[in-house]
Amino acid sequence: MSAASRALQRSNRPRRTRRRATLLAAGAAAAALALTSCTSGGTSGGGGDTGFVAGSDGIDTVAKGDRTAAPDLSGETVEGGQLDVADLKGKVVVLNVWGSWCSPCRAEAENLQTVYDDTRDQGVEFVGINTRDGNTSKARAFEEEFGITYPSLYDPTGKLMLRFEKGTLNPQAIPSTLVLDRDGRIAARTLQALSEKKLREMLDPVLAEK
Repeated sequence: MSAASRALQRSNRPRRTRRRATLLAAGAAAAALALTSCTSGGTSGGGGDTGFVAGSDGIDTVAKGDRTAAPDLSGETVEGGQLDVADLKGKVVVLNVWGSWCSPCRAEAENLQTVYDDTRDQGVEFVGINTRDGNTSKARAFEEEFGITYPSLYDPTGKLMLRFEKGTLNPQAIPSTLVLDRDGRIAARTLQALSEKKLREMLDPVLAEK
């Protein structure tokens, strides 16, 4: 091989390395996008040592004696205040993960607000977890558009969602809705946009517990 050929081969190596790194980065970004994309539902399993039962209606439930405590869910809200879900023990809490960019979230928003209006005098609190919105102005515009009056924690990077333990009823899609019992334990979950009827089906059994 001539000196000129060897020099050309060496000069091409950085290009191939850069191109491979670019392709790997693009693949990683695509995978991350797939995991965090807005979805209208999801799948989940029961049995084994998970402790929960997957319902045919898309609502997963846990028997009262097998429930796991919700993780620390606290921080700044979309509205600029501070909120700690642990302070709501003694009440049944509906947690809804949403984003202003998410079509199924927009479809269910008014349903959540209606059920909140109907149940808040019965000891029920609603808390949103807003995620993947780059700023709170978009989230506030969403709340104003759909008349949302309950607070939402602002979680743009999804760090609060990652605090849920694997094998528990954790939010794996956007939107996701969880119901916490009066002891702050996860009683039910769905990974789909909710009608009023479906939300009441999740909430009423936990609300009826003594």
